[in-house]
Amino acid sequence: MFSDRSGAPAHRHSRVARAALVVFFSLALFPTLAAAQHSIARQWNDLLLGAIRVDFARPTVHARNLFHTSIAMWDGWAAYDLDSRGYLTTEKHTAVDVAAARAETISFASYRILSSRFATSPGSVASLQSFDDKMDNLGYDRMFVSTVGDAPAALGNRIAATVLAFGDADNSNEMNDYANQFFSEVNDPLLPAFPGNPDITDANRWQPLALEFTKDQACNPIPGGFPGFLGPEWGQVTSFALDAADRTIYQRDSFDYWVFHDPGAPPLIGTATDEDYKKGFEMVVAWSSHLDPSDNVMIDISPASLGNSPLPGVNDADTYYDFFNGGDSGQGYTLNPVTGMPYTPQMVPRGDYGRVLAEFWADGPDSETPPGHWFVIANETVSDNPATVKSIRGQGPVLDDLEWDVKLYFALAGAMHDCAVSAWGIKGWYDYIRPVSAIRYMADQGQSSNQLMPSYDPDGIRLYPGLIELVTLASTAPGERHEHLAGEEDKIAFFSWRGPDYITNPETDESGVGWILAENWWPYQRPSFVTPPFAGYISGHSTFSRAAAELLTRFTGSPYFPGGIGEFVCPMNDFLVFEDGPSMDITLQWASYYDASDQTSLSRIWGGIHPPADDLPGRIIGEKIGKKAFQKSLLYFSNRATVPTTSEWGLILFGALMVLVGGGMIWRRM
Repeated sequence: MFSDRSGAPAHRHSRVARAALVVFFSLALFPTLAAAQHSIARQWNDLLLGAIRVDFARPTVHARNLFHTSIAMWDGWAAYDLDSRGYLTTEKHTAVDVAAARAETISFASYRILSSRFATSPGSVASLQSFDDKMDNLGYDRMFVSTVGDAPAALGNRIAATVLAFGDADNSNEMNDYANQFFSEVNDPLLPAFPGNPDITDANRWQPLALEFTKDQACNPIPGGFPGFLGPEWGQVTSFALDAADRTIYQRDSFDYWVFHDPGAPPLIGTATDEDYKKGFEMVVAWSSHLDPSDNVMIDISPASLGNSPLPGVNDADTYYDFFNGGDSGQGYTLNPVTGMPYTPQMVPRGDYGRVLAEFWADGPDSETPPGHWFVIANETVSDNPATVKSIRGQGPVLDDLEWDVKLYFALAGAMHDCAVSAWGIKGWYDYIRPVSAIRYMADQGQSSNQLMPSYDPDGIRLYPGLIELVTLASTAPGERHEHLAGEEDKIAFFSWRGPDYITNPETDESGVGWILAENWWPYQRPSFVTPPFAGYISGHSTFSRAAAELLTRFTGSPYFPGGIGEFVCPMNDFLVFEDGPSMDITLQWASYYDASDQTSLSRIWGGIHPPADDLPGRIIGEKIGKKAFQKSLLYFSNRATVPTTSEWGLILFGALMVLVGGGMIWRRM
């Protein structure tokens, strides 16, 4: 079989990808089986996640798709419950068979929204067919397009029309495929296939990447040579539980950047925070040196040794992370907090653990993107677990599957959407540099440790024996560690993951770790992707994950996975996509949702995508967003939601107008 430059063989997928494809196609081909197993909301959510996997990898867009579809599901359920309040559609209806009416309403609403949102997706043929097949197998007439009357199908169409109209007026610029309207890059693109970073003009600002073969995280080709910044103006998109008290407004290039939960500026080179800038990116290099399972470093990755770490403060990087060995300050659990039994230790090579984390939490290829990943966790690890008691906050009546699902999706999607609004608003305003650009830039300047040594520059990278060194005549002598770098004296060398040039066949090859010129450093990613096409500060992964952990903790009434353990098996030599591995079976394990969230954040450092400065503010903001989204959700569950704000009323009235015009709003894109 053939392999493209992405490092992903044509016939080989990670278990995450294979599981995702199994879910997607089994639901499309065998919907009656799915119907017997899951609620109607879950069936449509699974189809949505499947469609995301074959669409462009756009976390902002798909957080919004998850939110808007969840609104429709919730409004369809709440329409038949006097004790709840819909979010956009607040009608109340009765039915002889309420369960059947809800299923039909939710199906028509979901079908119309998904058919519209994925009409131009690169995977539209498969996705749209799966939506059609679902409606056909449920016995619904998808050609029924009326929005008039009290019939469940008409109500579903009406809900969809309102949600789509809401989306057309929410500042996402969906009408123009979410294109940026004001933002422009200050740096020329970096060409990672060539040494160094010679063309950068501002080492504190984001830099696009120009690749010979450019694909996004879902392996979709990117036209035009290099992708632009995704979603820098997303801070103005209508949110769920964010409010004006959370917001700071900045202006640049005649545009108001809305920044929710403003963390302040990241560390900047050439300023008073210069040392934090350097140390953060140097730590990324240090953790890159861990990605070799043959280095004889073994660690226990069970909850007996990992996890149970408190949320660090934004200035706690020096005490929270292990700069040289990797990981955080978590000490694990003496006993399983749910069962009272000890966890079984799991000793694995650190190099396998770091690589598995980097790929598992990378959310690509064929992924649901970070917000969707947490829906998969909520569905498969929480809701599907027989030990889960489906009562909100672990109190009160046990809910049926449909009520549990629509409420969980509404709350979780609201949190994920607010994370996208907040994180990308911050990314757009602060426009911060990524590790591949910063590390190569500093290495090009030289070293900043010793003014008496060659290649000194105050903006250079600092030297660490055995990790970041200056190439010298002595170190390139025969038999010495830099012998293969002879002729490159006075340049900087890293002891790190060697990069894609050392991988011919990712099914059988590993790059390994060794001494390379710093100017050739790569993140642990596919060479057709390298780094996501948007600024690093703050980490979207950290924000999404901490918010999801907070939301799931409050929604279930416990911070712990059912039974005190969540697991994912990564089989030997059949999980990694970037290169061969892992060298043994690895089972990722988490006692709590917070442990999984923390692991997500650490994975982005091992993957070469974020320094600590991106991570910690994201976690802190995610905590705030998760708590607030849950509290706002409860108001709708109990019909205690306040009246809409002025802006919300405008969107709702606009949607109502579109419905009155004839419902054509939702059919124009089908």
